[in-house]
Amino acid sequence: MSDRKYKQRGYQDDEPSPSRSKRSGSKPKSGEARGQPPLRPKTPNIPGFHDVIRCAKCGGLLDQTIDDGATCSRCGSALHTCGQCAWFDPSSRFECSQPVTARITPKDGLNNCTYYEPRVTVERQTHSKRGPSSAKQAFDDLFK
Repeated sequence: MSDRKYKQRGYQDDEPSPSRSKRSGSKPKSGEARGQPPLRPKTPNIPGFHDVIRCAKCGGLLDQTIDDGATCSRCGSALHTCGQCAWFDPSSRFECSQPVTARITPKDGLNNCTYYEPRVTVERQTHSKRGPSSAKQAFDDLFK
């Protein structure tokens, strides 16, 4: 008998197993597919980014330019406010990152601050495909 504890063949065996020698003869040639068509490289579906200005109260999209005295078309709140400004910082002196001489109140009210810049956020562009217009169309699309 053998001095090994188990009967399975392993890395200590010198001679190749008969099943492996059969497989080595049937290797596909280089560049040849193994029963599947060659895959083309897929184009990555990476979403882009764009700059967006949103209302501080309702979150509605706004135009890129905000005039003095402009109001939100959805909720009607004033847009030239401290809460809508890019320099608004509740932890800073007078709640503004710019060197203002006095605190402006109320923060959600219309003001004439010279440092005002609308807060611009960078959001991901989402691509949503339009679905079929009817349930019957969706069902028919399954069998195309």
